Amino acid sequence: MSSVLLTESIRVCAGGEEYVFSMFLHLQQTFLIMEQLGNYAVRRLIDKEMFPDDHILSDPLQITKRGLETHARNEAFRAFFRLPREENLLEVYESFLWVPFSHFNTLGKICVSENYMCFASQDGSQCHLIIPIREILSVEKPDRSSRALTVCLRGKRALKFSEVRDFERLAGTIRRKCGSTASPQHSVSNQMLLEIHEDEEGVMVGQKDSSKAVSTEALMNVFHPHDAENLDPKMLKEKMKEQSWQIHFAEYGRGTSMFCTKKTRDLIVRGVPEMLRGELWMLFSGAVNDMATHPGYYTELVEASLGASSLATDEIERDLHRSLPDHPAFQSDTGISALRRVLTAYAYRNPKIGYCQAMNILTSVLLLYAKEEEAFWLLVAVCERMLPDYFNRRIIGALVDQAVFEDLIRVRLTQLTEHMTDLTFFSSVSLSWFLTLFISVLPIESAVNVVDCFFYDGIKAILQLGLATLDYNMDALLCCHDDAEAVTILNRFFDSVTNKDSPLPPTVQQASAGSNDKGTSRVDISDLIREAYEKYGDIQSEEVESMRRRNKLYVIQTLEDTTKQNVLRVVSQEVKFTAGHLDELYALFKRQHFLSCYWTANSPALLHHDPSLAYLEQYQLGLSQYSLLFSLLQPWGPGTNTHSLALWAFRLIDENHDGLVNFKEFCGALDILYSGTFTEKLKFLFKLHLPPAFTCRPSPFIPVAEDLPHLSRLTVCAPDAPEDGVIRKSPERGRGKVDLQAYLKQWQDEIQKKEESIKDLPRINQTQFIQLSKTLYALFHGDPEEESLFRAVARVTSLLLRMEEVGRRLQENTSPSKTSTSPLQPLSPATSTTSPFQTISPPETIASPRPDAAPVETVTSKLQVAHLGPEPSSPCKTGSDGAPASPDGSSNPSISSSTMETEPANTPSDNTAPTSPTDMEWSFSFEQILASLLNEPVLVRFIEKPVDTENLLDRARKDQLKAQMMK
Repeated sequence: MSSVLLTESIRVCAGGEEYVFSMFLHLQQTFLIMEQLGNYAVRRLIDKEMFPDDHILSDPLQITKRGLETHARNEAFRAFFRLPREENLLEVYESFLWVPFSHFNTLGKICVSENYMCFASQDGSQCHLIIPIREILSVEKPDRSSRALTVCLRGKRALKFSEVRDFERLAGTIRRKCGSTASPQHSVSNQMLLEIHEDEEGVMVGQKDSSKAVSTEALMNVFHPHDAENLDPKMLKEKMKEQSWQIHFAEYGRGTSMFCTKKTRDLIVRGVPEMLRGELWMLFSGAVNDMATHPGYYTELVEASLGASSLATDEIERDLHRSLPDHPAFQSDTGISALRRVLTAYAYRNPKIGYCQAMNILTSVLLLYAKEEEAFWLLVAVCERMLPDYFNRRIIGALVDQAVFEDLIRVRLTQLTEHMTDLTFFSSVSLSWFLTLFISVLPIESAVNVVDCFFYDGIKAILQLGLATLDYNMDALLCCHDDAEAVTILNRFFDSVTNKDSPLPPTVQQASAGSNDKGTSRVDISDLIREAYEKYGDIQSEEVESMRRRNKLYVIQTLEDTTKQNVLRVVSQEVKFTAGHLDELYALFKRQHFLSCYWTANSPALLHHDPSLAYLEQYQLGLSQYSLLFSLLQPWGPGTNTHSLALWAFRLIDENHDGLVNFKEFCGALDILYSGTFTEKLKFLFKLHLPPAFTCRPSPFIPVAEDLPHLSRLTVCAPDAPEDGVIRKSPERGRGKVDLQAYLKQWQDEIQKKEESIKDLPRINQTQFIQLSKTLYALFHGDPEEESLFRAVARVTSLLLRMEEVGRRLQENTSPSKTSTSPLQPLSPATSTTSPFQTISPPETIASPRPDAAPVETVTSKLQVAHLGPEPSSPCKTGSDGAPASPDGSSNPSISSSTMETEPANTPSDNTAPTSPTDMEWSFSFEQILASLLNEPVLVRFIEKPVDTENLLDRARKDQLKAQMMK
């Protein structure tokens, strides 16, 4: 952009704000790098499998300008020549190529990748060709003075290059690659493929079971075999088309190393003969190279996916009979079985896509003109190269191309733009055009001509035809008063499109009966396509790719806004946060997810990220990311046991035990801490110290801080926990196989979830209560009323222990198994704390409720160090007397002596078995703790203290990135 004040500046829109950068030395170069970085970030978030194999961009911290340029150059190279994703541009040489059909040398560039040698003329329009290394027999240097090379190919063909810069190096590279590709993977030659095309007989090969057999014949040849003796005028015209292509093959070559020129495009526009359609689709899409380099791959997929049950297979079965239902091929088991095998095999190959609607329609057309294995590789080429990001739940690729289509309408059809200020109508009506390549709106005999152009020119052909369609109906659209009327006009137009040259019989053709009405003018598909190329053929593929990149960020942001609105609408019904605070929390949560995905290649959030999931499940945090965010938003002072609390809170709110927390779960816990009542907050803290939140062994992925000595004493109750310490029980996300019953049960449990009563909470045992006390002490650290709070907790603890001791003594006296006859001893401060309280501290330090109790420093210091649990390596050590052992293996004298003191005085030690330590365990209910705390106003005030939400959110927003970098 440029203005009077800021000339040659770059404007960036992010998060609803605009940032303007200016004063660049190299403006265009900087803009290109920023565009590449934006595209890289988007690709990394959309396709997490894309970059691990690309060592240049696999680590975001190692990205360089050269790496971005190399990646962009490789992508452009693969897109232009329709090469597999594994190919990279390695070497480029300028040279002249002798073009035999034109009898002159054309200047261009030789591009060499791992398995291909390609040539494109200088402007790219005169000619280009692809030479698989597997097809090269030899390389000769006939004339050193002219720096010439002769590349000899299979089929007695030779290509002559001259004026090749560094031709010695090129010759050595080709010879070296020819030697390295002499493997079974590259042994299938183009001539062999053609012979297979011509000589195969029969419909099925493989096993007798039709569900496992693989069709070796295009369905059109089975249900409408070619009749060589038919002299119908349409058949005669079809033979003339075939003859034109045979002449083209003789002059330009046939197969993978055929010259593609302007004449090739002219033949495509006129329509491809029925007998050659499958072969040419394979050639122009690059699928022929995929199939040649992966022999037997499809058969293995069919066998592996046979009988597999998943969400994708269920959807495939549902849509099988909706795919061209009027065509005879799909009214029989032959066509339906072939369609099922191809779709299931692809879902098994690419579980990230799995199966999406419109794939069945496209695949059914591919099966009509290509053999089953060829149809599979054509589907791979379409889904993974030619229409990226089209076939997923969010159809991002289709939405991006619709945005490109709108931009072209504004530029090319200005009259229509002036009449219809809102062009979103064309986005909604044209979605099926892009997803099905016009197959769903045109009769099949006309739609295949569109598919011909698509495989040759890519998405550019669909954009051109869309513009031509609107241009043809311009006058009628300008007279429309609403969208419904415009839709009717376009539907009527598509019904009138015919293919007058189609040799298919009436039983196969799908032209609407309404198109034969006298009042309806017919439109021939060949004329429509020719008009599209004449009027809009100047649209360049590079221009389309640039528009795609520009619109992708906008489309994704629009989808993100929709996701955000749906998530906030659901969560806002269950929390007390204001709309503004909830919006800020969502931004923090989403940014934490993105930081994890972008900077950590193997983060749980990235590995389980799946945009096809429900809105609430799209953005989730693993434990590490949750801990960082929790530390920024927790409402207590800096002395809080943040790491431990984050671990326990994560385990508590991760209800489905998948090791991930979504935004709803995150907000539910935070809402209690920020806006909950005294009872709700206390219950949350209470549950943090119960399983599954508080366990017995430390989680290996949380670092033990120096001020958290108690964490080193915990043990884990699940010895088979995975590496990250989280047991995952939910269905595996982002995979082809999904346990639908588990998802339904999870959903049903959530619907039927009732409000938890405090009476439903289990009792808290000795170890858990000690940890709860320590947690409360940590919460008070730094508070102005710290000393009063410490003393209040000491009084509550003493009261609870006295209550427990009274209950135990009463139970002992009423128990028939006890032989003691002495009366109950009077309860005193000393006797009330001798037994269980010894595990925390001596009675004189914390148990006394008197005002002259020990100083708070003595209380807290002894509380923190008194509980010496077993070492993690030996969680169940006991001494010889049955008492729990100390870390060094010896018996704990304080515990053993206190155990003895709790026994009645006249219990005969020689006739009665000693009481085990577990018999002396004590526990408290939540009601007891709640009632005791309510007697301490200072504690109630502290827990009910309002939280400055605005200040906490503002601080978290400023410190979030800093915390990530310091991690």
